[in-house]
Amino acid sequence: MTEEITDLRAALDEEGDIAADYLEELLDIADVDGDIEIAIEADRAAVGIVSDDGGDRRLKRLIGKHGDTLDAIQELTRLAVQQQTGERSRLMLDILGYRDRHRKEIAAIARDAIERVEESGEAVALKPMNPFERKVVHDVVADAGLLSDSSGIGSARHVVISLPDDDEEIEDDE
Repeated sequence: MTEEITDLRAALDEEGDIAADYLEELLDIADVDGDIEIAIEADRAAVGIVSDDGGDRRLKRLIGKHGDTLDAIQELTRLAVQQQTGERSRLMLDILGYRDRHRKEIAAIARDAIERVEESGEAVALKPMNPFERKVVHDVVADAGLLSDSSGIGSARHVVISLPDDDEEIEDDE
């Protein structure tokens, strides 16, 4: 068991190092200043691009509208890691703490919905969310001891939160 954990940690460290090299090169090509931080969070490599001075505007542009550019850079970074390791990467990329702030916002939405479910006893369907956001909601709901399920297809995919063994109708959220 200890050997498996050591092997996993070594593989995640390697993912982080490969991703950091790729991102350093990307920042150099774009002539954007930023420092790279590597960590392991929830059994996946986590890489952050940070700046001591809050980041110049060009670094903020790498986040994009609603994190779209960040998502694209994350996917490219995962592909770069996969190309070198031969393994699919689940690496998470954050720029200037955007994902961390967004995670907290989504967690607050989930807690509000949990409160409504507990008060009314009725299931609540949240607005459509991307996979990252749905994962945050599922984690918060599980911690609260309630049930959650993803429903819908494509861009309409959303989370439905309910009490355990609740078969009641769904109340739409905004």
